[in-house]
Amino acid sequence: MNRKFAFAALACTALSSPALAQDNAPAVEAVGGEDSIVVTAARTILPPNALPLTIDVISKDSLDQQVAISGSVIDAVASLTASFSPTRQKLSGAGETLRGRSPLYAINGIPQSTPIRDGSRDGYTIDPFFLDRVELIYGSNALQGIGATGGVVNQVVIKAPHEDGLSGRALAQGSTGNFENNSFGGKLGGLLAYRQGAFDVTGGVSYETRGVYYDGAGRRVGIDNTQGDVQDSKSLSFFARLGYDLSSTARIELFATRFNLEGNGDWVQVVGNRATGLPTGSKRGRIQGEAASNRVETVNLTLTDTDLGGGNLIFQAFFNRSRDIFGGGIDPTFQDVRIAPSGTLFDQSANRSRKLGARVSYERQFFDALNITLGFDSMWDKTQQEMIATGRYWVPPTTFRTLAPFGQANLKLFDGVLRVAGGARWENGQLKVDDYVTLASYNSARVSGGTRNFKDLLINGGLIVEPVAGIRAYASYAEGYSIADVGRILRSVNGTSQPNFRIEDVNVTPVISNNREVGIEIKRGPLDASASYFWSTSKDGGLLVMNGAGVYDVQRQRIEIQGFEINLAVQMPVDGLKLGTGYAHLSGRTDNNKDGKVDSDLDGANISPDRVNLWASYNKGPVSARVQAGVYLDRKFYGTAANTGPFSGYTLTDAVLRYDLRRLGAITLAAANLFDVDYVTYNSQAISVADNARFFTGRGRTFTLGWDYSF
Repeated sequence: MNRKFAFAALACTALSSPALAQDNAPAVEAVGGEDSIVVTAARTILPPNALPLTIDVISKDSLDQQVAISGSVIDAVASLTASFSPTRQKLSGAGETLRGRSPLYAINGIPQSTPIRDGSRDGYTIDPFFLDRVELIYGSNALQGIGATGGVVNQVVIKAPHEDGLSGRALAQGSTGNFENNSFGGKLGGLLAYRQGAFDVTGGVSYETRGVYYDGAGRRVGIDNTQGDVQDSKSLSFFARLGYDLSSTARIELFATRFNLEGNGDWVQVVGNRATGLPTGSKRGRIQGEAASNRVETVNLTLTDTDLGGGNLIFQAFFNRSRDIFGGGIDPTFQDVRIAPSGTLFDQSANRSRKLGARVSYERQFFDALNITLGFDSMWDKTQQEMIATGRYWVPPTTFRTLAPFGQANLKLFDGVLRVAGGARWENGQLKVDDYVTLASYNSARVSGGTRNFKDLLINGGLIVEPVAGIRAYASYAEGYSIADVGRILRSVNGTSQPNFRIEDVNVTPVISNNREVGIEIKRGPLDASASYFWSTSKDGGLLVMNGAGVYDVQRQRIEIQGFEINLAVQMPVDGLKLGTGYAHLSGRTDNNKDGKVDSDLDGANISPDRVNLWASYNKGPVSARVQAGVYLDRKFYGTAANTGPFSGYTLTDAVLRYDLRRLGAITLAAANLFDVDYVTYNSQAISVADNARFFTGRGRTFTLGWDYSF
């Protein structure tokens, strides 16, 4: 396949939707007399059409529909968003990007990433059963602080009950691939909420078990015992919230979530053979050590007042703790003859991270034209990667502190025909590392710890022109930042080649990425259309590069990315029927020889293939249905490392049907990969082409049948 097919598809259908933002959209809130969705990730009460950003909202109905197909939030976002890379279908999301850069995953604005030692598990931190919607902000920005170099994926928890009395929801579903006994999985979820006057309480639990996956040829999909897998796993999740209305405008709320996904350890990997086309498989067997897992706990206290001195106050204090366990082995990196003879020492690692933070913002409107927001964010993140069996540190305890005042302004001119927006964030960061010794395989380097500080002013600005209601054009510039995976750098210090190494020798300068964008949107009558062109650069970016041991290292190189997205959607004359298509093109280059000029393509670990989305949805009365296809186009990489290969492309089709039984709940039947396509995943095709253990096929046709009931 090639781009000619993409443009032909667009020309033939001329219909699409931007990530289903308006398809089954959630109830809107009135802001300034305008009916629109309020996107909390933008940290303003202004509607999306007042912001120079590309924003999508996946409503609860649409999210539930996609989760019935794929089972996770990350797969739902990837299916609906053309500029999001194909998922690995594993617990690890390393290499999964939005617009060629890593997005920031958040729960009600609370960051879920572990930037000091990125475990790439931040897409699995809350069960979607407890979510009301998912907000997407595209492109680099510093609205939520560190990490949003590709955009923001903000997961908003379920709303508090508005009426007195008891309410709730129950869910039961089962899934299977190939109807093999070991492929069956199931999920149970329950949620109860009670409100009496100003007080409300909500509590819920969900449990899910997943079987083994089968590909389109009926083979068992290879399991990733090291980085972690979602097949052959189970998860247990809890949600609790207490809320109290202090007045008609003020509210205090405390919620807590706990998510734990862990492998069963009943299957082991069978290494494939790329030369013969035999993919990596799985066979019955018990793993050594603990199974890979991901446990995340979040506590959040929020105080809001929508009419404090004529403005809107939001104060948030949060605690977040995560533990990522990776599978173990007798790996050369783990060997230490002081502990056991070489080639006999088993070990495995675990990331542990704790975050404590507070955020406050105050927004007020002046003269019905000028909107100003002032705020202050703070966070302390302490992370380490330890060896479970031997108690050694792979990455020493490292503390990252950030303090950041910010301000935003939005000026409405000519009765809203023109808006000017802009702001700045002053980021004060500090990285502190104690003295430590690297593993014996790095020649036990003794590294002098220390403290590194950095300060950066991150700016944004844009113009929005809306000559008539529903038609707008915008242009914007925004800067986002992150820190390179410092843990990978610290753990790899070699005592022979890097003697007398100090923390001062580490390049911890933040990765500052910018996003310049121009776009147009038309939302009038039956038409919903958008087009945007963007280009992004970072002079000292953080590039994932796989070394000879099959482990990713971070290299600081100049990176340039550009692309465009086209989305069109139309409401058909048939009541309830919508048809759509969309296309995203991305290209990325990097500076391999560090001469200041980009000379090589970004590889598959750092950028996604071009893609066409096609879909049709029907929603009328008790029936709702959707058919969707994602067409991933061929991609070749030029000037990249030897372990990068060409991508041959594939097309995946999904379908879902839901029937509302009224008082008896609703039945949902979904099929992922409806035509049972046999394919090798993008990640396995495009990178690590010499690694037979990572020659993974994708999941074949999978059916999910579910029942849910709300009262």
